[in-house]
Parts: sequence; structure tokens; C-alpha cells
Amino acid sequence: MPEVAVLMRDLRIADNPVLAGAGTDVVPLFVSDDSVHMSPNQKAYLHESLRDLDRSLRELGSSLVYRAGSFDTEVRKVVDEVRAGRVHIGRDADELSQRRVADLRASLGVPIIEHTSITVIDPHAVTPVSADYYQRFTPYHERWRTEERRPIHQLPSALRPHSVNGQPIPDPPTLGTSPQRRNGGERAARKRFDAWIDLARSYGDTRDELVDGSTSRVSEALSFGELSAVEVVDAALGHGADEFVRQVAWRDFNHQLLFHRPDLEHQGLRSDPIRWIVDDEALDAWREGRTGYPVVDAAMRQLTETGWMPNRARMITASFLTKHLLQDWRVGAEWFRAWLTDFDVANNQLGWQWVAGVGVDTNPWRMLNPTLQSRRHDPSGGYITTWVPELSAWWVDDVHDPSPESRTRSGYPPTIIDHREAVARYRDRKR
Repeated sequence: MPEVAVLMRDLRIADNPVLAGAGTDVVPLFVSDDSVHMSPNQKAYLHESLRDLDRSLRELGSSLVYRAGSFDTEVRKVVDEVRAGRVHIGRDADELSQRRVADLRASLGVPIIEHTSITVIDPHAVTPVSADYYQRFTPYHERWRTEERRPIHQLPSALRPHSVNGQPIPDPPTLGTSPQRRNGGERAARKRFDAWIDLARSYGDTRDELVDGSTSRVSEALSFGELSAVEVVDAALGHGADEFVRQVAWRDFNHQLLFHRPDLEHQGLRSDPIRWIVDDEALDAWREGRTGYPVVDAAMRQLTETGWMPNRARMITASFLTKHLLQDWRVGAEWFRAWLTDFDVANNQLGWQWVAGVGVDTNPWRMLNPTLQSRRHDPSGGYITTWVPELSAWWVDDVHDPSPESRTRSGYPPTIIDHREAVARYRDRKR
């Protein structure tokens, strides 16, 4: 009896528990549901990833069934059409994913098997003694490090062909996408990761550098499931990249938080430390990279140009919006959702909460000085001059904090707010 593998954020052949769990007589299915909000960058990346997955499945004798419509309806149609015995699906943490599986379970007459395919450790596998979930990373990490991981799943060399009709996978959209966005697909993701893994041992020393090439850039592949988080961790441990593995544990930590508290997609873990203000002019300057702080502007321009920015840059820009400009973290989180190719509900929302002081950070009043951050993590100024080219002229005296004369000659704006004034305003606001 055939089984249906519903693929969502596990778009790969290698170590895919959802596909492997369904056996050789499997119908791989992807449902494009309009209720799932995706940015143009994400849609373009997704369609490329789906095409690459379909190509891999065809090499094994099968193919990907692509359906557009209601998730529940399309899965039930395929299950009824092939008279499937079971449905396999990856367990995700966000509220929409959990609700879709619950609705499907209520409407289907066959068992649904959920697999750990998105994270290293299942979101409900590691819990404290006296609570349902961890709110602090350190004790979670201690447990996570010693938790037995699932085995690597190997697909058979051939899959049984099926006769289920699907719709053509759409062309990747171009309208509204970033000109320099990264292309999707398991093959490309694996090539990039294999090229980087030899540098992984130095990740702890370079991960906060802002110049390209310093970080793993594995986030897109993990977000779409083109790479297995378990395989990524195994490879990193084999190269002595303990600090990188710790960052993957943070990803799992965020997923377990969201799994148990789906309301965290829109609400902070802690109450807001200050009363946020509405300042559309300042918000537009932040979005467009016109704040007058070169590192902030470089990062925001990189975001819209490429659909990505380094984690350190995300922290700097998020801190600036919430602590300097006193804007609600949700406004910034939505802007990141609109552009980040690697957007992940758990990582994005909880990362913003951490910076804004409404999440798990034990120092919620932390306020980053963008100029000091710039000097520390982009000492050569190469990151700034790449994305703010008007500051690359030879007469610019200091790319981290240009003088008024340099700003005038280059057409670069003055700072939207003085840092010391921003610190005083933030302290007054929180009191």
C-alpha cells in the first residue's frame, strides 16, 4: 500500500526522515497553500529548491507532486487517490504548521506519522524537570549536547514510480526579489556547505566578522530543509567546530520555545520594557539605509539587495531600531520577513525579542553602539564600503563615523539621532 510523504521544510534527498519513513512505495507531495505568507525572495528560492528536488526524485524513478490549494484538501485528495495507508510529515514549531497537522489528523482516516526532520532534536524531546519547556539557553544546551540524536536516514537506490498528477512547479518570481539573492536547491546548498566546512574550525573566531565569507551561510539551506540539521552538526563536530554547533543548538532552542509557546510569533516572552513610539520617517530611514550610521545602512542595503545579512548585522540593526529609534520590534521583524530568504518564524521572531529586551536575553537593557560595533567587526571598513559605496572615496576621513565635511561631499546623510542622545532617551523612556 503506498504512503504519502508531505514535504514542507525538508526539501532534500539526503537524510530525509519523511521520505525514508514512507518506504519505496511513496508519493512525495508538496502543497503550495496561499495561507502561508511568503516573500518574493522566499518564493523564488522555494521554486528553485522544489525543481531541484523533483530532478533528484526523477533520478530515483519517482517525481514530486506539486499541488496548489488548501493544504488539508490537497493532501486528502492525494491520500484518497492512491488509497494511502499512512501520511508522513515533518514536525514544525510555528502555530500554522501545528494547526494544519492537527486539522489534517482530524479529517484523515489514516495515521499521520510526524518526524524530526527540521531540527536536530525534536522540539518536545528536551524538557526541564519542573516545566514544559526551557526559557534559558544554557541549561537547554547542557541537555541538548547529551541528547541522543536520531540516526541518519538513507533512501533506497530506487523508488517506485507513481501515477499521481501534479501541477507544473511555477517559475521563480522576479518581481520584488533581491537582485543578488542566492539560488535554491539541495545540490547548490551542499556544494556551498562542503566548500565552507573546512573553514569551520575557525568559526568561533570569525563568525562575528561582517565581511562576506566569514559565516557559514547555511541558514537558507536549513530553513528550507535542503540540508539536514543532523548531518550539518555531525560534519561540524568532525571538524572541531563546537561554536558553530552551539549556534545550531540556539536554532533548536528557539524552535522548542515556539513549539510550546506559539503566541511568541507575535508576543514577547517578557512584557515590553518601554512604550514604543511610532515614527514613520525614522522607520523609513532605517528600512532604506539612510540613518547616517554607516554599519546600519550597509546592513539594511545588503538586506534588500541580497535577501540576507550576517547575524551580527541583524543584531546591530535590530538594536538600533528598538533602542535608538524606540520602534516596536514587531515592525522590524516584519521587514525582515519581507526580505530575508532564510526567514524562519522561530529564529526571526525570537531573535528580535532577544535584542529588544522582551525575550530570553538575561540583559534586556543591552544597547549596542553601532559605531563601536562597526570598528570591532568591520575594522577594514570593507563591509561598509561594499554596501555604502559613496563612503569609499579617498577623502572620506572615517568610514565608521564620517565627519560632517565627508558627509556633505559624499551626499551621505547626518546621523538621524546622536548616540549619546539616544542612550539618554532610551534610559529615560524605560524609567
